[in-house]
Amino acid sequence: MDRAGLPAAHAAVLLAFERHLRAERGLSENTVRAYTADTASLLHHLAVRGGQPLAALDLAVLRSWLATLRTLGSARGSLARRAAAARAFTAYATRVGLLDGDPGLLLRSPAPRRELPAILRIEQAAALVEAAGADPGPGTCDPLELRDRLAAELLYGSGIRVGELVALDLDDVDRSRRLLRVIGKGDKQRSVPYGLPAESALRVYLGRARGLLRTERSGPALLLGARGGRVDPREVRRVVHRLAGQVAGAPDIGPHGLRHTAATHLLEGGADLRAVQELLGHASVATTQLYTHVSPERLRAVFQQAHPRA
Repeated sequence: MDRAGLPAAHAAVLLAFERHLRAERGLSENTVRAYTADTASLLHHLAVRGGQPLAALDLAVLRSWLATLRTLGSARGSLARRAAAARAFTAYATRVGLLDGDPGLLLRSPAPRRELPAILRIEQAAALVEAAGADPGPGTCDPLELRDRLAAELLYGSGIRVGELVALDLDDVDRSRRLLRVIGKGDKQRSVPYGLPAESALRVYLGRARGLLRTERSGPALLLGARGGRVDPREVRRVVHRLAGQVAGAPDIGPHGLRHTAATHLLEGGADLRAVQELLGHASVATTQLYTHVSPERLRAVFQQAHPRA
């Protein structure tokens, strides 16, 4: 839902809230867009209830809005996110004096079902990266194919988010130590290591592909699109889905699935959960646990090794 058609007063409040999310709370652009769209939907709902002013926004309106969305088919996870956006908005509106009290404090939403995401087996992950194309050797090459290989290597090899990947600049890569300087959610910076296969893909891409893609629009961006600008996250998602489709028996996954896969394979290889949390950039280790699968075989091996009555 966009802001078109909102009463002028509601549109002005929405714009101020958007600025607050970006400037004061430092949320990512994806979160700002989602919260702004959800709040626009809420304000549209308020407007169609007889053109009510913002001061009429109360718990009954919030519940009515969520109920309408549920009737229209919104999933539990979507409703939970929308409720979070509404609570952020009512807290802001109360703080700046637009509401006398914060109705969002009493708003509850259905907890989203925690479903384990699909991941790749180790051999499937290797096949996905190989599907992007090996180093073609001397002669002609497809620069986009070499870019896609690097994107796949970095996504699986480091576990970074697709938004973090496309935001990388040339000077964010420390090749001597094989580290990526990543700006994550909340503008938090962290260093993430990557391996030798990703370094090899990076060397080939920088030496033979980026120069062919570079234009005056490129700036310092590491990964470039066909027209020379910074590659779009949607293009990277299309690439990963396409590569997954070329791997026999692999689930249809995107960049987020590669992130889950990387985290799981780290744990399967014996990495500490706290270290994986740092690599993924999670504020809470509980979030990291949701990102990871541990096979029954791994659990059995740990149990046999560690428990005194195994």
